[in-house]
Amino acid sequence: MLTINPIRFIQQVRSEVAKVVWPKRREVLLTTIMVFVMSAIAALFFGLVDLGIRTGLQGIITAIG
Repeated sequence: MLTINPIRFIQQVRSEVAKVVWPKRREVLLTTIMVFVMSAIAALFFGLVDLGIRTGLQGIITAIG
């Protein structure tokens, strides 16, 4: 049967948390900036694709109708 020992559990949790390597302030700042830049590039790309598809479909509809 499995016995649960809360004190041992807390010791194991503390041991595992001590192994965590937290990022430095500079790393957090750089990765945040990278996320914003990549989001802006993706938004620009999909905006241009949307514009191209819309223009193409309007051209086709105009040619047909």
